[in-house]
Amino acid sequence: MNHIENRKIREIIEQHERATLSARACLSCNSKGRQRPEDECDLRTCFQHDRDRILHSKSFRRLKHKTQVFLSPEGDHYRTRLTHTLEVAQIARTIARALFLNEDLTEAIALGHDLGHTPFGHVGERVLNRLCDGGFHHVRQSLRVVDVLEKDGCGLNLTAEVRDGILHHSKGNGPVDGGHKAATLEGQIVRYADIVAYVNHDLDDALRSGVVTAADVPACLLRGLGERHSRRINTMVNDIIAASQRSDTICMSVAVLQMVTQLRQWLFANVYRAAGVQTDFDKAGRVLEELYRYFADNPEKLRDYGALCLPGGSTSEWICDFLAGMTDRYAIKLYRDIFLPRPWAAV
Repeated sequence: MNHIENRKIREIIEQHERATLSARACLSCNSKGRQRPEDECDLRTCFQHDRDRILHSKSFRRLKHKTQVFLSPEGDHYRTRLTHTLEVAQIARTIARALFLNEDLTEAIALGHDLGHTPFGHVGERVLNRLCDGGFHHVRQSLRVVDVLEKDGCGLNLTAEVRDGILHHSKGNGPVDGGHKAATLEGQIVRYADIVAYVNHDLDDALRSGVVTAADVPACLLRGLGERHSRRINTMVNDIIAASQRSDTICMSVAVLQMVTQLRQWLFANVYRAAGVQTDFDKAGRVLEELYRYFADNPEKLRDYGALCLPGGSTSEWICDFLAGMTDRYAIKLYRDIFLPRPWAAV
């Protein structure tokens, strides 16, 4: 062990990256660095350090009580924003490993990609986008979380490559392969892993809930992608790996991309906008809207409830940061505390 004791473990890991990873990989030793320079860790590469900072953050822990698709489900097996994030990380790491790209960078981006998501899923995002000055998008908020809001306003000071991957992971409602791509292949992997994860686990949850049945799913998609959850993921992941080996970017084959796009469109029409699902989300949206308007009228109350009101920020920005960081259950509790009467206890 003497040869290890006399050298920094990080330098050995960096040397291993140079020797084993693809020429297309983003090596940790070639990182563009952090916004604020700091000493390197002796044990971890910069991307490993970023992964750990994200994993230990408060924003990451709160993902376990944020909605993925189904609002406050009573069943134990429905996905939350946290389990979605973990599934994205697993899929992304599998792809990165197969392509001999940087797994640590890929994992860090995957773990951080949804830190800025609102409570109540995308309906919360739509409400804040309508009310907040300058609009709202969870991608920009995720970057704001790691740059500014975490650690009581100090931020996590992540590397440029992780920040870029977080900023460019989302495709919104547009084409799966459209929009601005991450500068690194590792960041592009997370973009694809995100959609592979959510089209599959959202379908799985929808089937479990009874919102749809297997007979409702277009048969051509099940034949092409797989009859089972694991088979569909396997089909998509293998396709991404094969297509990306023949390309300068991370991509899918035309045939599989078309089927994934069709499945995504089917989910929007039959699951995300289903009447039973949408009714509860409409109610949740009103919770956030009324909280926003309450704090807009009473900004002095923000600090009373623990909001981080950073110097130089506007009232709208303070409210947006506060509401976006809430879990579903905290938003509902706060709404109840502010707007609903408490039972009077005689003594």
